Amino acid sequence: MAAIDAALKAGEKILSIYNDPASDFEIERKADNSPLTIADRKAHEAIVAILNDTPFPVLSEEGKHLGYETRREWDTLWIVDPLDGTKEFIKRNGEFTVNIALVQNSVPVFGVIYVPVKKELYFGIEGAGAYKCSGIVGLEGDGVALEELVAKSERLPLKEVHDHLIVVASRSHLSPETESYIADLKKKHGSVELISSGSSIKICLVAEGKADVYPRFAPTMEWDTAAGHAIARAAGMEVYQAGKEEPLRYNKEDLLNPWFIVEPKREH
Repeated sequence: MAAIDAALKAGEKILSIYNDPASDFEIERKADNSPLTIADRKAHEAIVAILNDTPFPVLSEEGKHLGYETRREWDTLWIVDPLDGTKEFIKRNGEFTVNIALVQNSVPVFGVIYVPVKKELYFGIEGAGAYKCSGIVGLEGDGVALEELVAKSERLPLKEVHDHLIVVASRSHLSPETESYIADLKKKHGSVELISSGSSIKICLVAEGKADVYPRFAPTMEWDTAAGHAIARAAGMEVYQAGKEEPLRYNKEDLLNPWFIVEPKREH
C-alpha cells in the first residue's frame, strides 16, 4: 500500500499547485529541453519520503540516477515518474499522472497510476488482477488493507463493447511511423477510431478495454511505461517491443525504451 499512498500524496501536492491561481509552475528546462515544474519536484519529494521506508531502491525521473554498475545489482526496485505528462500539466488539460512501479528482475510486477484531476486510481498486481478506483483522493487512516481498496474498485478490463477497432495515440507525440502503422490497421480492419490522450493514461485505456491498441513509435523512458506495463500485464495485456515478441524490459543500462505496442497478450 506504500506505493498507492505515495501516488495519492503526490497527486495532492500536484493539485495544490495546479489549482492555485497564483502559481506560475516555476517551469525550468532540463538538459533535453523537456519542461520541469515545481509540481514535478514536490511530487518526487512526497513519493521518495514514503518509498524510502521500503526495502527497495527508487529510480525516479526527477532523482539522481546512479550508474548502471550500481543499478544492475538491484533485482527489485521502484521505478517512478512523479509527474508524467508535464506538458499536459502546463497546458492545464488534466491529462497527467503519477506513475509508480515495482520491478523484479526487469519485469514490472506491481503498478500504480493516479490521475489527480479525475481522482482516478489504476493499480495492477501480478497474479491478482488490475483495478480502477474512482473518486479517491487519499487512504482513510493508516490501516487500509488492499482488499478494502479492491472491493471499492472495478476489475479491469471492463466489458467495453465496440464494433470497430479503437487505437489510442499520443496527444503530443504522433510520429510519421505511428501514422503509417494506423494506416495499415485501417486497411486491415476498415473502421478505425483514433482517440488521443496524454501521459500513461494511454496504457490504462487499453488495460481498461476502452481502446484495443496503443502503438508508440517515438521515444519514451522506462519511468513513462513501467507502472502502466504492470497494470496492462495484470489485465491480460502486454507491452511488446515493436516488431518483436518480447515485452519491454526495465532497469536496463540505457533507460530509453525501444518503440512498443500495447495490446492483448498474444497467443503462441
